[in-house]
Amino acid sequence: MSIEKHPFPPIFSGSSRILVLGSFPSVRSREEGFYYAHPRNRFWPMLERVFSCSLQSMEQKCTLLHEKHIALWDSIASCSIEGSADSAIEDFKANDIPWLLGKTEITSILANGSKAYDVYMDLIFPETGIKATRLPSTSPANASWSLERLVSAWKPFLAAAGTYPKHAHDAIMEP
Repeated sequence: MSIEKHPFPPIFSGSSRILVLGSFPSVRSREEGFYYAHPRNRFWPMLERVFSCSLQSMEQKCTLLHEKHIALWDSIASCSIEGSADSAIEDFKANDIPWLLGKTEITSILANGSKAYDVYMDLIFPETGIKATRLPSTSPANASWSLERLVSAWKPFLAAAGTYPKHAHDAIMEP
């Protein structure tokens, strides 16, 4: 089995405050060069419900993430993998999450499933000191979770995402 490298960069801006962290792109995502590209993955439909919007294009998805101050990346930079299942991931190396944190205002990390959470907490958390919140995976492999259940689980962590001030000094109210 050969080593696969993460094929595309994170999506973020300097004002990103929340990082949604997956494990490693699926075969379909690697082919299309974009996050959560498998048609049965519920990540984008879940965001559509949380933020009451329609996301048809990559541009619309990136725009929503920027407007809501959400960064998107994966915990794994390279690994041996056949197919797309997290259980098939071996010999992995972590992405440079501290680098991303240094370019953003991220204070909250949401792990999309157990593998993303475990890799982050085991390999990256000791360096960042920011604990991740493990949320149910939006993968089609997590079939026991309906879209409605995923929305209910994720919404409390994402609902306030777009309400943060662009800069810390914007939060200070003048009399």
